Amino acid sequence: TTWKNFTLATEFFFSRLSNPPEQQVLLFFVFLLIYSITLTGNILIIIITVDPALHTPMYFFLRILSFMDICYSTVTIPKMLLNFLWEDRRISYTGCATQMYFLLCLGASECILLMAMAYDRYVAICIPLRYVAVMNRKVCVSLLLLSWGSGNVVSIVQTAWVFTLPFCRSSEINYFFCDIPPLIKLSCIDTHIYEWQLFVATVLVIFTPFILILVSYILIISYILKMASAERRQKAFSTCSSHLIVVMLYYGSSSLIYFKPKSVYSEDSNKVLSLLYTTITPMLNPIIYSLRNKEVQGALRRMESVKL
Repeated sequence: TTWKNFTLATEFFFSRLSNPPEQQVLLFFVFLLIYSITLTGNILIIIITVDPALHTPMYFFLRILSFMDICYSTVTIPKMLLNFLWEDRRISYTGCATQMYFLLCLGASECILLMAMAYDRYVAICIPLRYVAVMNRKVCVSLLLLSWGSGNVVSIVQTAWVFTLPFCRSSEINYFFCDIPPLIKLSCIDTHIYEWQLFVATVLVIFTPFILILVSYILIISYILKMASAERRQKAFSTCSSHLIVVMLYYGSSSLIYFKPKSVYSEDSNKVLSLLYTTITPMLNPIIYSLRNKEVQGALRRMESVKL
């Protein structure tokens, strides 16, 4: 029997995170708090880095990262909050495709942006005398355009590819948002070729930038260890430690979802990991950068003194 004999899905339903109504209300307030902290922290980072003392490529990229994290959370959390309170957990076919497009676009763009930030740290630490010449405005804008351009291409191709599949097994997405793995499971045709295409795309989007980040930090660490001054070594480590923590959080959770072998695929573990990189990481990023960055702390103090 071909898939044409089935009734195709025109809308989807998200599964519940938990069944008791009391837990649904509790989860609503938990994720509302997470969303509030995410918005507050990232907006604060954007405002703080407008400080003239922070008009450097590092903080230019940090502002863009905060903006992406605001958008990333906004694509998923508001819909999740509504699903916690209302019985109607539907999302239209077009709405699901739109959500997936923005998720993939922001996710892929952030991968490239984190790579650009690692390159910025490499130039700043390993060839500081050429930093201003190498990381000029044109280069920063070009890296930003590469980030957004790559994200758009990846998201358009992957979203168009997924939504050419016939979804006829079920309309229930056992997930919190429209993502590729749970939607592929709803298709009523053999998806092995599509899964291989997804794997190749994931290698290009996640693994390749991560390898370049890894190479950058190997060069950075080897250069730092050769420094004679312990104070210079500590300062150099502190300037890149925040970024390294963010990279580990983001790449660690996303790669575990998209690189996990099908034989060990678990919907429950994927749900937890998806929450980590779509909600928790955007909330933690501004906290990590503000706690471990003296320049950001200094700009915050100057901003507070101006208000007083």
